[in-house]
Amino acid sequence: MKFLWLDEVRPRPGRRVAIGTFDGVHRGHRRVIAGCDTVLTFEPHPLAVLRPDAAPPLLSPLAIKRDLLAALGVEELVVARFDQRLADTPAERFVDEVIVEQLTAEFVSVGENFRFGRGAAGDAELLARDDRFETRVVPLASAGGEPISSSRIRELVAGGEVLAAAELLGHPFLFEGEVTHGDRRGRELGFPTANIVPDPRLCLPAKGIYAALADGQPAAVSIGERPTFTSARGLLVEAYLIDFAGDLYGKRLRLAFIERLRDELRFASASELVAQMRIDVEQAREACARATAQLAQLDRAVLHGS
Repeated sequence: MKFLWLDEVRPRPGRRVAIGTFDGVHRGHRRVIAGCDTVLTFEPHPLAVLRPDAAPPLLSPLAIKRDLLAALGVEELVVARFDQRLADTPAERFVDEVIVEQLTAEFVSVGENFRFGRGAAGDAELLARDDRFETRVVPLASAGGEPISSSRIRELVAGGEVLAAAELLGHPFLFEGEVTHGDRRGRELGFPTANIVPDPRLCLPAKGIYAALADGQPAAVSIGERPTFTSARGLLVEAYLIDFAGDLYGKRLRLAFIERLRDELRFASASELVAQMRIDVEQAREACARATAQLAQLDRAVLHGS
């Protein structure tokens, strides 16, 4: 898939363009994207500029979004830098300069609640009235009697309900970060972990123990503050990659959350913790094995990252 910033785009007749923020690239987004060769999205999330105090934690930072879109067969990802200048652009001017002149779109697909332009004055109806391109307005998808939305999925992930989130996403919830040096506590216990200090701008599952794939490798993942030991490191994501030996320091690790195994617990001793960790690892191994067939259709890049 070709990746372009908006100012790098050159006119190409016949583009079929899906436009949206597409955080999470969930099942509803896929209906908007279907049949389009180009996706226009925005970086950062518009609310990070318009209302920073209300900006949501991201389900899919740009690298993950890129891989998910590529796996859907999108040929071209165009990213518009969302800044105050773009926010102040009148809707009609955005249509003229971006959709018509730069993207030379012949077909535009948006969700029914898509808004754009200064004061969010532009909407799907404005696009549909323009006869320079065909417009498809996609109704909101629903599940369980409620709309599928990024905000609904964020709530599920934040509550640790990663299975329910995956149902709405159409793929496991993905998270990634750089592996940093820890205090080697896991190594001392016989379970060396890859440690990630989570970016507060990203959505993260609730504290607890999870089965996950770490760059495609079965793993038991702990999210929490390690209550059994005194530590000043704060919230940490620790991934024990099952049957893996290697050095991951300084590398970016992508986690695909499969299942929540249990709450974060405080143990009376290190030996009790180790006994529970052995159980966690086996449960994580089994959960990942069960998920293998379901995930076979996912592109390798989605699970392994770039």
